[in-house]
Amino acid sequence: MARIAVLHNTLDGRGGADAVCLHVCEALQDAHDVTLFTLSRSSLSTLNRLFDTGAAVSVHRPPGTALVSRAFDALPERVGPALAPRSVLLARAFARHAPRFDAAVSTANEFALPLPSVQYVHFPQFNRRCAPTGGAGRLDPLWSRLAGLADRRLPADACLLANSAWTADVVEDVYGRRPTVRHPPVDPPSDPRPWDEREDGVVVLGRLAPDKRPLRAIRIVDGVRDRGHDLHLHLVGSSSPIYADYADRVAAAAAARPYVHLDRDASRERLDTLLETHRYGLNCKPEEHFGMAVAEYVAAGMVAFAPDAGGQREVLDGRSDRLFDSTADAVDTVVAAVAADDRPTLPRDRYASDRFHAAVRAHVASTL
Repeated sequence: MARIAVLHNTLDGRGGADAVCLHVCEALQDAHDVTLFTLSRSSLSTLNRLFDTGAAVSVHRPPGTALVSRAFDALPERVGPALAPRSVLLARAFARHAPRFDAAVSTANEFALPLPSVQYVHFPQFNRRCAPTGGAGRLDPLWSRLAGLADRRLPADACLLANSAWTADVVEDVYGRRPTVRHPPVDPPSDPRPWDEREDGVVVLGRLAPDKRPLRAIRIVDGVRDRGHDLHLHLVGSSSPIYADYADRVAAAAAARPYVHLDRDASRERLDTLLETHRYGLNCKPEEHFGMAVAEYVAAGMVAFAPDAGGQREVLDGRSDRLFDSTADAVDTVVAAVAADDRPTLPRDRYASDRFHAAVRAHVASTL
């Protein structure tokens, strides 16, 4: 049994990367002594309920975590979740504890760590100005330097993983090393309804945040209804203090339409019920690094739609009749599928969590 540190900058966004963190902890906790280092206020019990996980590890929150989290939450919405500075702070807080551990696992992108590590990259958080896509803030050079990665050289003893081939391409462009692709875990729900018993409705999963574009999803369903198809929409989103004002705008837009239903911080049971009983799933974030929501739709036996960019193209096997490049194109794409009564054809179990857990344990074992 080894001593393993899992590093995750913040779990307060309650998105796909945070689900990966909980699954990694669960995968390792029976075989190793695991401690999670994070600048998060969210409790493991809350996150386990949200992600249907069973993580039960020690959690180390550096002194001042609550104050730091409140300070980041108070930043203007346009700043976003500020993952890079959070990671810089977390790495510095972890450094004095590192000698106590045999290896580390980052579930929040790349780090310059002083011990052997497995690093799961959702998208590079440093040196983003060198990435071909994704955008970089003006402080990117500063955070990259403070992270010890200004030279764009990751530790030689770091085992790199990426959530999609698209992300792996970006990591290789930035750091000159190609990660192994290890898709995130997504289990099929247990009781999917037959197609003929499902509701003519669209489900949109994801944080109530600007990058997820839930307001765009509302406009797409507006457009489909204008074309004569009586679809309703369920927005199922975790709400975070980081985007409180934006979430309120989404709630107001939903309240103005009787066919739009908002489920904030829905239980996993409620989420599975919606996935099992509705026909269509929609994702609106462009250049999704993987597309956990899209994978959820496929696993539930839904017909899924997503922007024609990023890792979600892999999830949908590059099908042009499921991908779109604008709101108008999305309306056309959904209308065509509904009018033709298209049925799901993709396998539901491609991303099962048991395979992900086994792969994580194997990667850690090879690092020790």
